[in-house]
Amino acid sequence: MPPPFLDAAIFPVHVSAGSPGGPDWPAEIVQLASGREERNSAWASPLRSYDAKYGVRTPAELYEVLSLYHAAMGRLSGFRFLDWTDYRSAAPHLTPTATDQQLGLGDGAETSFQLSKRYSFAGAHHDRRITRPFGTILVAVDGAPQAGGFTIDHTTGVITFDEAPASDAVLTWGGQFHVPVRFDCRLDQISLRTAAIGDIPSIFLKELRE
Repeated sequence: MPPPFLDAAIFPVHVSAGSPGGPDWPAEIVQLASGREERNSAWASPLRSYDAKYGVRTPAELYEVLSLYHAAMGRLSGFRFLDWTDYRSAAPHLTPTATDQQLGLGDGAETSFQLSKRYSFAGAHHDRRITRPFGTILVAVDGAPQAGGFTIDHTTGVITFDEAPASDAVLTWGGQFHVPVRFDCRLDQISLRTAAIGDIPSIFLKELRE
């Protein structure tokens, strides 16, 4: 049985706002005798990591983090994290729209579609699976926003239509999402005195592959 996930638990957003971090794509790099390199990665998608140490500014904020640490039983349980650098279907400074991202193409039979976000640059792209959406999720069919006719699973990121979209119907979506994470550290060297002067150990968080 997999460890529990505290889906109602959200890492304090005012702390995450000051917490640096982002995606890491491990690569094996071997430099050949010629000076050329051979590069390879066993991962199809990156994992994100964060350090909440820099977002903690007061003893009260530290206590919030410690409370979550206890509720999550340390590194055992996962919870939600708001990555302020990348939490929307488009760029974080833009308001989501129903046509931000591709959801799928109708075939007249399929009713369920997984949320994903595409990152594109200079003709290359990467598709990221979105599993923890929150708030209002917008959906459009052939560019027309839908007021209803579908449900969203906020724990898996799967959208299910009441009726299968017509064949070749272009489905799109927009909205916001969390990153599923867990603590990746021990918090046994922290005191409220050090928190008050900004000198606390790192509080590492690690994205969970789902």
